[in-house]
Amino acid sequence: MVENSDAKKVAVDNPLVAYFSMEIGLDPGMPTYAGGLGVLAGDTIRSAADLEIPMVAVTLLHRRGYFYQRLDEHGWQHEEPVAWPINDFCKPVEQRVMVEIEGRTVHVGAWQIRVRGESGGEVPVYLLDTDVSENQPWDRTLTDVLYGGDDHYRLCQEMVLGVGGFRLLRALGYQAIRRFHMNEGHAALFVLALGDEKLASRNWSDSISNEMIEAIREQCVFTTHTPVPAGHDKFPETLARQVLGDRWWSILKACGVGETLNLTQLALRGARYVNGVAMRHGEVSHSLFPGYPIHSITNGVHAVTWAAPSFQSLYDRHLPDWRRDQLSLRYAISIPGDQIWAAHQEAKRVLVEHVNRETNAGFDRDVLTLGFARRAAAYKRGTLIFHDIERLAKIAELAGPVQIVFSGKAHPRDQDGKEMIHKIHELRDALRGRIPVAYLTNYDMTLAKLVCAGADVWLNTPLPPMEASGTSGMKAAVNGVPSLSVLDGWWIEGHVEDVTGWSIGDRVEACMEPSGGMDACHAEELYRKLEEKILPCFYRNREGFIEIMRHAISLNGGFFNTQRMVAQYLHNAYRLVGEYARLG
Repeated sequence: MVENSDAKKVAVDNPLVAYFSMEIGLDPGMPTYAGGLGVLAGDTIRSAADLEIPMVAVTLLHRRGYFYQRLDEHGWQHEEPVAWPINDFCKPVEQRVMVEIEGRTVHVGAWQIRVRGESGGEVPVYLLDTDVSENQPWDRTLTDVLYGGDDHYRLCQEMVLGVGGFRLLRALGYQAIRRFHMNEGHAALFVLALGDEKLASRNWSDSISNEMIEAIREQCVFTTHTPVPAGHDKFPETLARQVLGDRWWSILKACGVGETLNLTQLALRGARYVNGVAMRHGEVSHSLFPGYPIHSITNGVHAVTWAAPSFQSLYDRHLPDWRRDQLSLRYAISIPGDQIWAAHQEAKRVLVEHVNRETNAGFDRDVLTLGFARRAAAYKRGTLIFHDIERLAKIAELAGPVQIVFSGKAHPRDQDGKEMIHKIHELRDALRGRIPVAYLTNYDMTLAKLVCAGADVWLNTPLPPMEASGTSGMKAAVNGVPSLSVLDGWWIEGHVEDVTGWSIGDRVEACMEPSGGMDACHAEELYRKLEEKILPCFYRNREGFIEIMRHAISLNGGFFNTQRMVAQYLHNAYRLVGEYARLG
């Protein structure tokens, strides 16, 4: 909260927006996130605090985290529970609420952490916890593991998040909330709790009227994050009836739910404003969910969080307002190139030393380093750069040496993702002595910051149109690291050839022809850009390379940040500009 501002203090204590997310990356030491969705949620909350947006957030505690990743010598992933000291980060909340699951009463406790912004504003975050003495043994585990267990476990978790989260906010006295924001469909069952409240307060019958549906929709915002089918939770009627009970199943049926409970469809029906996370993703989502008006608010990153210490110092010297106003990074165009290069060299030194300490890969600070770090999923195509390893090795021999650092976790049930990590290790061994390749284990926020800032070029190779947005390249741009990326997600908006980075393929359509398929086409483009543009620029035109770094900061870092994104949510999705203005 802002000191000496009673109105803003009231806003903190009586927020207008409630933000629900299954995962939120709040601190590197808190394993309450799995990847980009959770990190984006954390960046959103940090920017809401920066801008003093009257917001409260709800998630699950995840006592055992997502998982701790270990890779054996062959690159096969093994998962272990995470042990973390909850009391070091969160404070327990005395209030308890109850949720009916399978006819049983499940008691839900909570922990609180307050995220403080650069301006002094705060956003309280509540982490729901069913590990309380009143619950049966299995129910005590419901908030233990992020994305763990089977569909039954997942649906029970989503009841805790949606219904339990809504009831906790009401029990804590948050009565002024005007908008409920569902960050992905995991929280969609809160629509049931909101509807139940309206039934009780207005003495409506259990038969749902159009008036009630519209009253719910007016308060709800839904952000869909992926076109990948695995990202949209679906449950058969038998399981849904078992977990939710007959009464709420009948209410869902009245709202148009079919034989399958699809939480994305429920969120679409229950929200007045729906958006994708990039312009292209908005178009793709509209084709996936015809009949729903779907808008676009392109993702961003919290620049202060993701800037390396050397770049933070650089910006503090040249852009004194950048911490409060991250849009001011656009003025980085005036920062002397030698100082940008010096800041980058320091970030690269930290990364190279970490890689060599952890992997003994023999990385060299003077060698062009490609960074590839993200969730290990098949559509991300982490092995695309190895499509023709002999050609890659020849390019490195003739155009200039290359080294590549990878990192990322595969979901425990994603065998294709695990196979990809294993394959990268095999190819690493095949290239030993020619191209150093390292795979850093247990990818988290701390490691992401090291790799995004220390790489020379950020590599991104998703299979179009599967990349909804992608934020790792945005984190890199804040540190002056240009991208070499397929034209998908945010890069369609951020790409200016030879200015902010390079594209892999000028047109998606050009790779649809049967000349070896899209992988072969994109690999050919990747090799060509490396050989003809990137390596010659890096090794023989250092001033030109630094100019690209400068534009990556000013054009991409200055726009693709969560301060801009949250302001767009406030104006376009929440429609609370008037109420927010009156608070100041």
